[in-house]
Amino acid sequence: MMLFGNLFLDVALPVFIGSFAGGVIVALAAGGFLGYIIYKSRTDKKIGEINQRTSQMIEAAKVECKQLKKEAILEAKEQDLKLRNEFENETRAKKAELQKMEQRLTQKEDSLEKKEDAVSKKSEALDQQKASLAQKEGEVKKMQEKLSHQHELMVQELEKVAQLTKEEAKRILSEQILDDARHEVAVQVRNLEQEAKETADNNAKKIISLAIQRCAADHASEITVSVVPLPNDDMKARIIGREGRNIRAIENATGIELIIDDTPEVVILSGFDPVRREVARIALEKLIADGRIHPARIEETVEKVRKELDQQIKEAGESAMFEVGIFGLHPELIKTLGRLKFRTSYGQNVYRHSIETAQLAGLMAQELGLDVNLAKRAGLLHDIGKAVDFEQEGTHIQLGADLAKKYKENASVVNAIMAHHGDVEPTTVEAVLIQAADAISGARPGARRETGSNYVKRLEKLESIAASFNGVDKTYAIQAGREVRVIVKPDQVDDEQALFLAKDIAKKIEAELEYPGQIKINVIREFRSVEYAK
Repeated sequence: MMLFGNLFLDVALPVFIGSFAGGVIVALAAGGFLGYIIYKSRTDKKIGEINQRTSQMIEAAKVECKQLKKEAILEAKEQDLKLRNEFENETRAKKAELQKMEQRLTQKEDSLEKKEDAVSKKSEALDQQKASLAQKEGEVKKMQEKLSHQHELMVQELEKVAQLTKEEAKRILSEQILDDARHEVAVQVRNLEQEAKETADNNAKKIISLAIQRCAADHASEITVSVVPLPNDDMKARIIGREGRNIRAIENATGIELIIDDTPEVVILSGFDPVRREVARIALEKLIADGRIHPARIEETVEKVRKELDQQIKEAGESAMFEVGIFGLHPELIKTLGRLKFRTSYGQNVYRHSIETAQLAGLMAQELGLDVNLAKRAGLLHDIGKAVDFEQEGTHIQLGADLAKKYKENASVVNAIMAHHGDVEPTTVEAVLIQAADAISGARPGARRETGSNYVKRLEKLESIAASFNGVDKTYAIQAGREVRVIVKPDQVDDEQALFLAKDIAKKIEAELEYPGQIKINVIREFRSVEYAK
């Protein structure tokens, strides 16, 4: 048994292994062949499908090409039809336009023919008039000859009566005329000399009145307090703050006193320095609009407003300089000049007063043939000391002269500043003009508070004088008292009486009023007829 087993291992087992390996190889070969056949069949099938799809796509492309070709042909036909229609429409429009032009030409030809006929008729009428004029000229010549003959006869007859020849009569008449003319000329010369003597002292007044009339200045009356409106009364508590810390912060930062009383919805700012008061006003308005009111915000806002106001002051100084027409002022003088915008004197704004004085002085200097630029420069700077007189010791005259010397102004300008109130003697004619211009600007009606009431009284007196005449219905003083309009009753005053009424009113005004310049009396007579349709 054991021997059989060994024999099986030695002989049968190798044979079995060899046969099994051969079967595996055959099976693998058969499987590979079978797989090849299956792969080839699938590949052929896919190639057939691809060819079928390709042929379908080609057919579809052919169909689409035919469709596009048809559409292109149709579109071309439509475009051709459209172009033909447009061409026909344009042709019709041009034909219609040509027909209109032909009609116009025909009408013009007819009009020209009518005008030619009219011209020919006028020419015939002119020929007839020429013939008539020639006939009349002949008649006039005959009459002239007849008159000249009669004139010669009259001259001969006059010579016989007067026992003088024509030349002798001319000589006697010319001598008499010359004597009369010499007498009239002598009288006229004497009258002119007398008038010149009487009006010599009035020349300066005329120049001043002309300057006043040519200078129209604005007027703004200011006081030492400013009023800031509030949106509501609750804002007063926010401005005061807890235990008054906000109001103290505002007063410390600006140097202006805040007055908060029972007056509804307003806060009053009080202070002698107009610049600080303006800073406080603008800062308070900004704080109210912002709504954030506390010490830190107050200090920040006040500082910001102070810088903005410095820029505004500089711009105001430059504006005054350009308005007057002078250049070359020192930058510090320009800033100081701008500060006058917030300074008042007797209710008159010093900034506007300085500009007005410069303009008046320039106008008078121009009339007198003096240095206009020097007069304007001195007039603009004459009150410059008022910008710093509340900060430094001394009068505004001395402070202004010191400022002008400090910034190298002309000696004539310095003298005009010091002499404009008569403290020193003026050394130039321009300095005298500054005195006059300063007085005119301050005394102008309505310029200062103390003259405002007098100005109103003068206007009332002007109207009352005009209304005192018979037949006057209404009177109005206008143009700051430079004109009086008098409306009369048409049933009591006719046109001739209106002329004499204007003269009578002018004489009475001259006799009873004192005024610079002249006043125009304008008498108006108007008749109205009114009826109502019922």
